[in-house]
Amino acid sequence: MKLLMCPPTYYGIEYEINPWMSRSQQSNPREAGAQWDGLRRLLQEQLAIDLQLIESQPGLPDMVFTANGGLVWDHKFIVSNFRYEVRRGEAAHFEEWFRNWGFNVTRLPPEMYFEGEGDLLKCGDTWFAGYHIRSDIIAHQNIAEIIEQEILSLELTNDWYYHLDTCFCPLRQGQALFYPPAFDSYARKVLEDNIPRLIAVPDDEAARFACNAIVAGDSIVMNDG
Repeated sequence: MKLLMCPPTYYGIEYEINPWMSRSQQSNPREAGAQWDGLRRLLQEQLAIDLQLIESQPGLPDMVFTANGGLVWDHKFIVSNFRYEVRRGEAAHFEEWFRNWGFNVTRLPPEMYFEGEGDLLKCGDTWFAGYHIRSDIIAHQNIAEIIEQEILSLELTNDWYYHLDTCFCPLRQGQALFYPPAFDSYARKVLEDNIPRLIAVPDDEAARFACNAIVAGDSIVMNDG
């Protein structure tokens, strides 16, 4: 398993684009760095994950959330079109990194908002894509054609859970965690119809980002607290 990480050199709350963010409550750079390094060591040393690094950039504090940079599939990379202008500068750096590593890079039409693997996840053989808050449903057909896979669209309705990976976590074929209040009723039915063992996460655990986890084989890395 391979993962891309970005050090939190320039991480901070420089703007507010989701309800969790407040410029009046800044992050602690030293603590953020220690937490990031702890995660890196856990992934490399305990789970033997092959980690690659992309250089952080000034003025782009959210580059640390590398899943949002685009979609990787079959040596293809689809670059994200970020909804908020404050994050759009990230795209060129992710595009350059993947081009340099020999990936076939594709850009969607600029009017199609798509925020990478933050809003597109695979459970077993089935792809699920979130839309409404950050990504647009009109992008799903284009992405499906590029990766030659069917995609099931899920509407997200809770601004606190703005990306699919904040409220849905595939574990293995036919099994996933999810936070029901983050989805509309039709999206919940789509999940229930396609994932036999769907585990609902309670409010308090969802608020601690239980679904925003890293799954590596039989191991799962979750937020502490």
